[in-house]
Amino acid sequence: MQQSIHVPEPQAGFGSRLRAAREARSLGIEACGQALHLPVRVLRQIENDDRSGIDYQVYLAGYLRKYGRHLGIDDAEIDAEIARSKHSPAIQESPALVATGGISHSRYLLDRYARAATYVVLTVVFAVPTIYLGMHGTLNSDMSHLASLDAKPVAQKIVATPSIGAKADKLPAATLSVPAVKPPQVDQPLMASMMPVPNLAGDVAAAAHPAPPVASSIGSGDHSLQLTLGNTSWVEVTDADGQRLEYGLLPAGTVRTYHSSQPLDVRIGNANGAQASIDGQAVSLDDYRHANVAHFRVNIQDGKATPAGA
Repeated sequence: MQQSIHVPEPQAGFGSRLRAAREARSLGIEACGQALHLPVRVLRQIENDDRSGIDYQVYLAGYLRKYGRHLGIDDAEIDAEIARSKHSPAIQESPALVATGGISHSRYLLDRYARAATYVVLTVVFAVPTIYLGMHGTLNSDMSHLASLDAKPVAQKIVATPSIGAKADKLPAATLSVPAVKPPQVDQPLMASMMPVPNLAGDVAAAAHPAPPVASSIGSGDHSLQLTLGNTSWVEVTDADGQRLEYGLLPAGTVRTYHSSQPLDVRIGNANGAQASIDGQAVSLDDYRHANVAHFRVNIQDGKATPAGA
């Protein structure tokens, strides 16, 4: 006689717990899906305690943990729900990894070093002739015939030669030299250059007095988020409806103010030197940074806007 084994089902009220937490934060399920990069269909299934269509346990655990943390659910409750969901017969365990093939040691070495050897050969083929021509082809010009533009002309010594019809007895004993005639002073022509010369004075003045940053404002609403960028940074600001108020690369010195009456999701790449404030109150970006990217939310509750981790 076989003994029946009771399999516990997932907690029936955990989906309702997630829905209540979302509604308490005044968040739409579409906004949560966009913020978590999850399909809205999956979030609705989780809130309805419907696990159909989720093939493996590892996917379900990831969805529950990600959605629960986004809504501020305690990690202990999430872990307890994940542990209960492991006993559900509708959810399969993670698929086993199967090795499909292998390569020999010689093929591995060939693949590893063939590309590096190709780069070395190409470098030798192109770099060596270029260096040789640069050293022996154009730099070996005769520099002795070049003279400065302000050099004075040199007088030439003219030697008199006897004419063919002159008699031998009338030839002078020695060859006479005609004194050099100094040419009149003529200004030497200057060689024009085709190379453009930048306005150094203007560039120095522009560098000494850089243009002040221009502040700009986007959107409308009761609350404001101001970002001041010390370096060139990638900025993305999205409201609760999924509309992007900002999405692009902003130059250093940008001062941008975003007005909204909805919660905002903010990402700042290259956050070094960046500053943020909500309704005039400074926000410490170090509390929301991961590596060099700052990610936080502007929550609105009881008419007050506050920062929170994303």
